[in-house]
Amino acid sequence: MPNIRPISDLRSSANEISDFCRQTGEPVYITRNGAGDMVVVSMEAYERQQALIDLYGKLAVAEQEITSGAEGEDFLTFARQLRESVHGAV
Repeated sequence: MPNIRPISDLRSSANEISDFCRQTGEPVYITRNGAGDMVVVSMEAYERQQALIDLYGKLAVAEQEITSGAEGEDFLTFARQLRESVHGAV
């Protein structure tokens, strides 16, 4: 169930809202004059969402490249090269 609070709670209960967001990972929806105005989330939740958006963007670019006929690398070759760059030649 969403946590919905009036904008006045930002002033009077900011620490409580912050604690709720950090402990639960859930957003708090802030209303102004009875209508939705903003959403407060923890920094961790925000960064996770931004990382997902970035990942989805990269996946969309990769799908578009595949659709347009781009050739990819062989996974086993790529994995071997990556392993060698991290651990040295085996």
